[in-house]
Amino acid sequence: MIKPPEQPSNSFRITLTLADSRRLDGVLLEELRKQTQVPELKTISRTAFKALFKARRIQLKGQSAVPSSTLAAGTSYVDILGIEAAAV
Repeated sequence: MIKPPEQPSNSFRITLTLADSRRLDGVLLEELRKQTQVPELKTISRTAFKALFKARRIQLKGQSAVPSSTLAAGTSYVDILGIEAAAV
């Protein structure tokens, strides 16, 4: 089993597992609306979501991602900088 990359401090991580390749923006927005750890991301508007990309706060493989980034089939780790999950 491959160890996931280290998560940046002060970030929220979404683990995406895909059967086929897809665009990052559509998959990530869908997963953010399903998660329950960060309420403000669950109800994020498309405008605010785009602003996260523009501010370079969404990282894929440790590098700033763009909405049109393609995710390969398998598991990918996406980190959103500046946001932390609420303590459970």
